Amino acid sequence: MSPDVLPEAQVALTMTEPGNKTDRAHSRARAARKRKVGVGAARVLLLVAVLGLWEWLSRAKVIDPFNFSMPSKIWDQIWTWVTHGTAQGSLGEQIWYTLYEALLGWVIGVIAGVLLGIALGRITLLAEVLGPYIKVLNSIPRIVLAPIFLIWFGLGPSSKVASAVVLVFFPVFFNAFQGAREVDRNLVANARILGASDRRVTLQVVIPSATSWIFTSLHVSFGFALIGAIVGEYIGAIKGIGLLVQQSQNTFNAAGVYAAMVILAVVALAAEGLLTFAERRIFRWKPTDSDS
Repeated sequence: MSPDVLPEAQVALTMTEPGNKTDRAHSRARAARKRKVGVGAARVLLLVAVLGLWEWLSRAKVIDPFNFSMPSKIWDQIWTWVTHGTAQGSLGEQIWYTLYEALLGWVIGVIAGVLLGIALGRITLLAEVLGPYIKVLNSIPRIVLAPIFLIWFGLGPSSKVASAVVLVFFPVFFNAFQGAREVDRNLVANARILGASDRRVTLQVVIPSATSWIFTSLHVSFGFALIGAIVGEYIGAIKGIGLLVQQSQNTFNAAGVYAAMVILAVVALAAEGLLTFAERRIFRWKPTDSDS
């Protein structure tokens, strides 16, 4: 073989290498899409199998249909609420009432948790003074505070908002506190060398570094906000999904209880999707793992 052949082969290989990388990228993308479709299909099949088995067991009287109901009756109950409304008004009004209480409590709890968490994470003296009290409050089962809030604020939305706030505050606080404590000390030191004040260090270094910690707590905390609103409505309310659960239980309407749970699950999944979308938009700068 001529010595001139080797350089020509290397040139040809070099010219085709970008194309090979593009082909591998397309192959990975196709594999990822196929996997996503497969996972989605498996989820749907699992749900259909569970609902079908539940329906069959109830109709065959293997399980008590009075206590466990069945998917067809649950769907009939949801459809009745959608078309004819509830005793307190339209179904949309009940959903919005609960969602308003949960959202307001979530926003207040998140703001309070982030501010106090960052403050205690940055100020050691404040953490030493308030730390024991926060631990004591966190040890109290917060669900039992709902009756107290009902006495204080009445049957209106204020008592449900308060229940949501106390459930949301602590997970957000502890994540924000830990995020402030886990900031890279080199970044803080470099910012101070460049003349940044404590305020600028907190706003431009600490808070951005703790954002991923805070977002982690947001996914969980919204579910807690819904729980707080539902529990408050269950104990005493004039509207809301929790009131539908309470009335369905009082009338031994198992389908109504499950129907309310289905509605809550849909609301929670929608909120989770919005949070995930917002997180991806905010953290677009983060590098993604890629195969070499």
